[in-house]
Amino acid sequence: MNWTWFHRLGSPPYFFQLAERWAPWLMALALALIVVGCGAGLFYAPKDYQQGDAFRIIYVHVPTAAISLSIYAVMAVAGAVALIWRMKLAEVAVVAAAPIGASFTVVALATGMLWGKPMWGAYWVWDARLTSELVLLFLYLGVIALHNAFSDARAAARACAWLALIGVVNVPIVKFSVDWWNSLHQTASILKLGKPSITGDMLWPLLMSLAGFYLLFGAALLRRMQNHLLWRERRASWVQDWLETR
Repeated sequence: MNWTWFHRLGSPPYFFQLAERWAPWLMALALALIVVGCGAGLFYAPKDYQQGDAFRIIYVHVPTAAISLSIYAVMAVAGAVALIWRMKLAEVAVVAAAPIGASFTVVALATGMLWGKPMWGAYWVWDARLTSELVLLFLYLGVIALHNAFSDARAAARACAWLALIGVVNVPIVKFSVDWWNSLHQTASILKLGKPSITGDMLWPLLMSLAGFYLLFGAALLRRMQNHLLWRERRASWVQDWLETR
């Protein structure tokens, strides 16, 4: 198997140029999908027969909750690559993804609390899903704090990679907590094996919103990785050449 593409992708200047080309397109497509998906969810999708209009927060809550888990899984994979192959780009990915993951987790928790108030009568309960999602936020904050605690960028990235690998055990706990323990939180309706539990006119706006938020994460990650690379490689000739062209 030819691994040339893998080594080329691990080159900071090659990745930087690739990100410069793709990030604007990803952002534009992400915003278009989010506007259409959330707009259709608010104004086109019918009311839920039990929850009424309150269910419409699903078009933000479900995508952000799903992505909060996906980002940590991405960080764990990048952390493994960084520790095994010592790739700078993987180290940068771990550090750059953490604030994005924390942001999505905050939004997921906030929208979940707003949804929980009319459904459960309280903004917060120490439910298995809510508690494990809160632990996920603390793990993200831990990676951010650990990165800021080191003066050496590579040592900081390796420490963050270890925390990402250790903390990834929480991802399946969040995902399957509603199945493993008694929970007020409803079970999965879309991201599960088998047919989704919601109707098509509710489902397609949610899928568009989900795709849009994933693309938004992709665009944000590319931009943050670019910023980290510019700082870490600031003395490299390719950074000086890029700055001159700007």
